[in-house]
Amino acid sequence: MKKNIVLLSVLMVALLAFPILAHSPPEMEKSEAFESSGRSLSSLVKEYVEEDSPEKANELLADIQHMPEANVESISIILQQPTPYEAQPVGAQPHRSIRVRGVDAEYALYVPPSYSPEQPMAFILCLHGAGFTGEAYLDRWIPRLGEKYILACPSVTMGAWWTRYGEELVLKVLQEVQTRYHIDPDRIFLTGMSNGGIGTWIIGMHHADRFAGIAPMASGIDDVLFPFVENLVHTPVYVIHGAADQVMPVQLSRDLVKEMERRGISYQYQEHTWTHPHAGGHFFPKQALPELMTWFDAQQREPLPRTISLVRDATHLTPFSWVRIDMTDQIAAFTENLIDSRDEFITGGVYAKLHAQVTAPNKIVVSTSRIRRYTLFLNQDLVDFSKPIIVETNGRISFEEMVEPRIETLLKEVRYRSDTHTLFPVKLTIDVTSPDIPNEK
Repeated sequence: MKKNIVLLSVLMVALLAFPILAHSPPEMEKSEAFESSGRSLSSLVKEYVEEDSPEKANELLADIQHMPEANVESISIILQQPTPYEAQPVGAQPHRSIRVRGVDAEYALYVPPSYSPEQPMAFILCLHGAGFTGEAYLDRWIPRLGEKYILACPSVTMGAWWTRYGEELVLKVLQEVQTRYHIDPDRIFLTGMSNGGIGTWIIGMHHADRFAGIAPMASGIDDVLFPFVENLVHTPVYVIHGAADQVMPVQLSRDLVKEMERRGISYQYQEHTWTHPHAGGHFFPKQALPELMTWFDAQQREPLPRTISLVRDATHLTPFSWVRIDMTDQIAAFTENLIDSRDEFITGGVYAKLHAQVTAPNKIVVSTSRIRRYTLFLNQDLVDFSKPIIVETNGRISFEEMVEPRIETLLKEVRYRSDTHTLFPVKLTIDVTSPDIPNEK
C-alpha cells in the first residue's frame, strides 16, 4: 500500500510539473529564444536600422518589440552609442557602382588617406554639368580638399539633376556613403556646376534639412520654383557665378540673391570676372574654391531648429526636420522632369505651405496654407513628455493632451532618416479640416 502511495505521489508531481513546463509565459519563451540565438537587443536594433528589405525590417521590428528589455529609453541609448565602422578603402575611387530603380549607376569617391573610422568627417556631394561625369570632377576638387572632407561625385546622363531620377541618385549616394564611412551628419554639403548647380538648388531646397550648406555655381532656376527658397531658412547658401557667363546668364543668380535677401536666407555671393579660353565665363572656377572651402569649414547644420518653414509640391510630401505635410488641397505636382508640364498649378505657384514654431514650453504654433493634414515629430529636446502638449493650428487649439513615446515611431524614423543623432519617439498627426480632433497620437 505504501508503495502505491509513493508511486501515486510521484505521478501527481510529474503531472503538475508538466503543464508548467508546457505553458511557460510567452515573455519567458521569447526571452529564452533570443538568448539561445545570441541575438541581443543591441544587435537587433542595429540590424533593423541597416536592413534594406522593408519586409525583413518589419520582422525585426516585431522581434524588438517582443523583447522584455525593449523600451524607448533603452533603444535610444543603443542608437546613440558610437557606431563601429569597418575599415574602408581610401584615396580616389573613380568608378563606384550603385543601384537606383534597379539600374546600375556610378559615382566617383575620394576619401582622404587620413580618414579614420573612429572620427567623423565632413562630406561634400558634387554634381557635374552637361557633357561631364563625376570622375572628371575629382581632379578639380582633390587638390583643394585637404584632409578634412570626403567627396562624392555621382554621374547622370547630360547632368539632368532636376529629374526625379537625379534626385534619387543623389540621396542614394548620400545614404550609401553614410553607411560605409563615418560621416558627420551635421557637416554634409551639396554643390554643383551648371546643370549640377540647378540640381544643387532643387535638391538642396527639397532636402534642406539634410545639409549644412549648399553651393550652386553658374546656374539658376525658373522663377516658378522661387517659393521653395523658403526651405533654406536654416541652410546657408554660397553662390558663385561668372559675370561673362553666356550659357547661364549671371542674372539668374542675381535674381535668386534678391529672393534670398527678401526671405531672410543666409547667403554669400561671389560674382567673378574670370574667363576660360573655350568656355568663356561659363566654367568651373578653380580659383574660387579656396574661399568656398573656408566657407564650408565654418558651416554646421542646425539639426533641431525651433522654427520650421516648409513649401512642398504634391510629389515631395516627406519629412522635413520635425514636420511633414501629409495631405493637401490640389496643388502643383512635379513630373519626372520637374516642371515640364507647366500647368496652371505650376505656373501659378500653387504649393502647400507650413510654418511651425515652438513658441513656449510645450506649445507649438502652426500656420498652414492648402494643407488638410500634417504631422509633427517630437522629442524631449523640443517638448517635455511628462506634461501635456499644446498644438495651435491656424489660430485654433487642435491638440492639448499627453503624448506617449513609442518604440515603433522611434525606430521607423531613424531607419527612414539614416540619422541616429536626432531621435523622434513621438509622431503627432493633426487633421487641419477638423482642428479640434487630432488624427493620430
